[in-house]
Amino acid sequence: MSRLHPLEPPYASDVEERLSAMMPPGVPPIGLFRTFARNLPMSAAMEGWGRYELSKRLSLSLRDREIVINRTTARCGCEYEWGVHVAFFAERAGLSAAQIRSLTCGGAADACWQGDRDRLLIEAADALHDAADVPDGLWHRLACEFNEAQLLDLLLLCGWYHAISFAANGARVPLEDGAPRFTDVASS
Repeated sequence: MSRLHPLEPPYASDVEERLSAMMPPGVPPIGLFRTFARNLPMSAAMEGWGRYELSKRLSLSLRDREIVINRTTARCGCEYEWGVHVAFFAERAGLSAAQIRSLTCGGAADACWQGDRDRLLIEAADALHDAADVPDGLWHRLACEFNEAQLLDLLLLCGWYHAISFAANGARVPLEDGAPRFTDVASS
C-alpha cells in the first residue's frame, strides 16, 4: 500500500506545469512523478539530472543505459522503476526476453550475453550495489572498454537509480498498469 499517494487530477496549475515538464508531450504522468510532485522544489531540482540521464547527451548508449538501469533497479528490488523501464525502453534498447530475465534474476555469466561490454556493465552495477565500489580488476577491464566520460556516467547512472529505487520503494509507489512484473520474467 502506498505511503505517499501519487497526486490525482485535477492538478493545481503549478503541479500541472511541473508534471508536464517531466513527461513527453501527450503522455500522462507516471505515479512516481505524481508522487515527486508532492514536493515541487525537489522535483524541479531533479529535472535537469533526470533529463540528462535519459538523454542522448549521456555518453553511454541507450542499450548500455538500460542494462545498468534494469540491473540496478532489479537488484534494489524496485519492481516499479524496473517495470517502467522494461515497458518503455527494453525493446528500443534491443534487450531480448532472455536478457531481461538475466538482468532481473540472473547474472553477467548467463549465456544470453555475447558481448563483453554488456557483461562489464552488469558486473559494474553488481559491484556498486554490493560494495558501493568497483574492485581494481573490474575497473581496469571497464577502463579498457569505456572512456572516462562513460565511466563517470556509469557510476552516477547506477547511483541515480539507487536513489530512484529508494524513493519508489520507500514511498511504496503503486505499480503502473500494464508494466511488467518481476514474476512475468522470472517464470518465463
